[in-house]
Amino acid sequence: MKLDTRAIRYLTAEDWRVLTAVEMGSRNHTLVPTSLIVQISGLRSSGGVHKSISALAKAGLIAKMKNAKYDGYRLTYGGLDYLALHTLRKGRRVYSVGNQIGVGKESDIYVVANEQGKNHVLKIHRLGRISFRTVKANRDYLRNRSSGSWMYMSRLAAMKEFAFMRALHQNGFRVPEPVTQNRHTVVMEFVDAFPLRQTSEVPDPALLYDELMEMILSLARVGLIHGDFNEFNLLIKEERAPKTEDKEHGLEGSEDVSSDEQLSKSGDLKLIPVLIDFPQMLSIDHTNAESYFDRDVACVKRFFERRFGFTSDEPGPFFVDAIKDVRKGAEKRLDIEVEATGFSKKMAKELDTYMREVGAGGDGESPEEENSDGIDEAIDQDVTDEHEASDMSEAHGTQGQTDLEATFEPLHDPVTADLDSLNLNDSQPDRFEDWSRPVKVTQDPRVTKKAAGWLI
Repeated sequence: MKLDTRAIRYLTAEDWRVLTAVEMGSRNHTLVPTSLIVQISGLRSSGGVHKSISALAKAGLIAKMKNAKYDGYRLTYGGLDYLALHTLRKGRRVYSVGNQIGVGKESDIYVVANEQGKNHVLKIHRLGRISFRTVKANRDYLRNRSSGSWMYMSRLAAMKEFAFMRALHQNGFRVPEPVTQNRHTVVMEFVDAFPLRQTSEVPDPALLYDELMEMILSLARVGLIHGDFNEFNLLIKEERAPKTEDKEHGLEGSEDVSSDEQLSKSGDLKLIPVLIDFPQMLSIDHTNAESYFDRDVACVKRFFERRFGFTSDEPGPFFVDAIKDVRKGAEKRLDIEVEATGFSKKMAKELDTYMREVGAGGDGESPEEENSDGIDEAIDQDVTDEHEASDMSEAHGTQGQTDLEATFEPLHDPVTADLDSLNLNDSQPDRFEDWSRPVKVTQDPRVTKKAAGWLI
C-alpha cells in the first residue's frame, strides 16, 4: 500500500485513542472485538467510539475481516503508518512527508523533513509483501507462529535495522546516520548519492572494487555479515577534494582527455560507497555465515564483470581469513553489542526464520517489484483471512474476557503510555515546495494542494 497522509490532520484526539486501542488489542486478538475497543479506549460514550471507528474505517486505518464470527476490527498497515507518524510528529522528528523515492521488496522509502526543514529518509518496513506470493508454501510456518503478525515482524525488522545502523555508524562505517525508530519505521540521514545499479561507468573500477571488498572484510572483522551486499544496497556519493595543479598530473593542454576524466585523475572527484539495508544482517557465528559471506563477495564480482568489464586477478577474499582476528579476540564484536542494546536472540531468531522461510534476502529492488501495488492492496484486504483463519477459534475463546490485564500488556510507546496526552490541534496546513530542496512552508492560502507532499 502507498502512504497517504491527507487524512491525518483531520483525526481528533478521540480517533487517536480508538486507533491506539485497536493496536493494543491486536497484541492478543487477530480481530479486536468492538466491546474491547470501547473498554481500552476509555472514552465515556460508546457512541463516540463508534463514531471514531466509522471515521477510521473510512480512512482505511482499520478494517473488518471476511466471514468473522463476531463484530470487530483489525489494524491495517495504513493505521500502523499513522500511529508511527503521529509519534514521530509529537517527538518533533518528522514535520512533513514528501515524495516516495524508492520501493524495495519489503519496504517503502519516503523523503521527510523536520521542523527546521532538514531532509531525512523515512523507511517503512512492510514484511509480507513477498510472502503473500507464496502463502501456500509458507502456510505451515505462518500457522505455527504464535508470537505476532506481519506487523510484528515489520517492527522487528525496523528494530534490527536501527540497532545495526547505529552500531555501524558509531564505529566509523559508511552508513546513513540513524535518527530514530518507531514501530515499523526508521528515520535516517538523507544521503545525496545515487545507487550503484544506476552507474554505467566509473573512472577507476579497480579502486571502487577494492573499497567494496574492504568493506565486506571490515564488517567480518567486527563479527558481522551484511547478507545482501550488492548493487541495490550500495549508494555512490561524490565528494570533491581541493583542486590540484593540472601540471602535476600532466593534464594541462590535453585535448584528448574529457573534463570528467581530468577531475577524476587530478583527485578532484572521489566516489564514496555508502552501505544501506540491514534487516538481514547476521553474525559470523550464524550456521550459514560462510555461505552468506561468499555470496556477498560473488555479487560484487559478478556486477563488476557485467557492468564494467572488470575482473580481479586476486582470488577471494575468503571467510576464514576475514575472521582470523575476530577468533583471536583482537577485534570489537558489534554483533554482541547489538544484542546488548535490546535486540535479543529470540527476536533475531524469529526474524531470521521469517527471512529463511519466505526467501527474503534483503530489500534490493528487482524488476518484478515494479508492479506490486495490486499485491499490496491484497495484503491489507485478504492476507490476514488466508493465514490466520486457523487461529480464529482459539482467539475467539479468549475474547470474552473483561480483565484487561489478562488480555493485553501496555505497549512501551509515547502514544500508548499516556492516552490522555493525545492531542491533535494542528492548524490548516500549507503546501510546501519541491523536495529536491529543504522544505519551505509558504503562507499563501490560495495555492492549490498539488502533489509534492502534505504536512502532517
